[in-house]
Amino acid sequence: MIQQAKRVPRNVWVLSGVSFLRDIASEMLIHLLPLFLANVLGVRTGIIGLIEGVAETTASLVKIYSGWLSDKLGRRKGLTATGYGLAALATPLLLIANSWPVILLYRFIDRLGKGIRTAPRDALIADSISAQHRGIAFGLHRAADTGGAFVGLLLAIWLVWRSQTGALLLNASTFHTVVSWALLPAFLAVVVLLWGVKEIAKPTQATPPKFSLRGFDRRYRRFLVVMVLFTLGNSTDAFLILRAQSAGASVLLVLAMIAGFNLVYSLLATPAGALSDRIERRKVMVGGWLLYAVVYLGFAGAHSTWHFWLLYALYGVYYAFTEGVAKAVVADMAPSEQRGAAFGVYHAAIGLTVLPASVIAGLLWQGAGGWLGFGPAAPFLFGGGLSVVAAILLWRWVR
Repeated sequence: MIQQAKRVPRNVWVLSGVSFLRDIASEMLIHLLPLFLANVLGVRTGIIGLIEGVAETTASLVKIYSGWLSDKLGRRKGLTATGYGLAALATPLLLIANSWPVILLYRFIDRLGKGIRTAPRDALIADSISAQHRGIAFGLHRAADTGGAFVGLLLAIWLVWRSQTGALLLNASTFHTVVSWALLPAFLAVVVLLWGVKEIAKPTQATPPKFSLRGFDRRYRRFLVVMVLFTLGNSTDAFLILRAQSAGASVLLVLAMIAGFNLVYSLLATPAGALSDRIERRKVMVGGWLLYAVVYLGFAGAHSTWHFWLLYALYGVYYAFTEGVAKAVVADMAPSEQRGAAFGVYHAAIGLTVLPASVIAGLLWQGAGGWLGFGPAAPFLFGGGLSVVAAILLWRWVR
């Protein structure tokens, strides 16, 4: 694997560093947001799920056009920088947020930035390295991304510990302190990108994007269908946080569990990507999805703190064996001139599915109106079952 890492070009390293910094900022905030909404603003969990679903879905639509635009222009860097810049500029909104619509606005701008940057960035990574080494390139990028998330969570844990050691509920003062600290890495990520990334000119593709799969081969279309099915049972991770808190975990403990998840993910992402360069990538993904089923079934039945520690660690293993590998699969299935659009459609399909997935999870958990739902275990049983079906289809149908 060391020899493979030596073949990774500068662009991949720099973009990995940018993601490292961006995720320090993001992860200092993202896991505290549902707690801020619930504990400080008094927002119900249904609204929390709606905010996450709407934000992800709105941003996902942009991913199609940003990927297509990068193909049309034959350039990826400018769009990538714009996306990271928007996310940084949105962060100060959290310092003045006193109602959930302001949080929704922040999440919209933040996810809009992610929508603009994600497909061009992933295409830029794929353009910067040969096909036989894409697995380790995306694995390295995911490792840096998750490493930044781990550092960000450690900073958040330290700041929460200084402000409210052992408190079950988050307070406004602590949240605003964390936001202030997150501003530095958010803006530094933009500076590093503008300074360090070199543009790679590619042949232009001027066909406007459509919500159609006709331009792609059968394998890609089937892969996308299976990804949508899997994502339908993979709702926002805010529900994992709320599930742990419902078992009595304090703010510090929840953050520590998520830090453990990110540490495992960071350590395994690059080896998992390298493994997918040596064996068929579908095998790696099928293993990851079956592990996901085990984890979600565990969340359904967990009732002690140590259960959630173990489940979050296994959740990190699942992420390592699927996130970067799935992107390498997309790159393998798309020709160079359509790669940006392929990544855009891929990310959009997943993002569009997050809204119904989160709504379904919320309804299964809490119900609606006079119906109280099936309880906190229901969304996890649903997600675990769908992941098994998706794993079978990926192995038997996507060939």
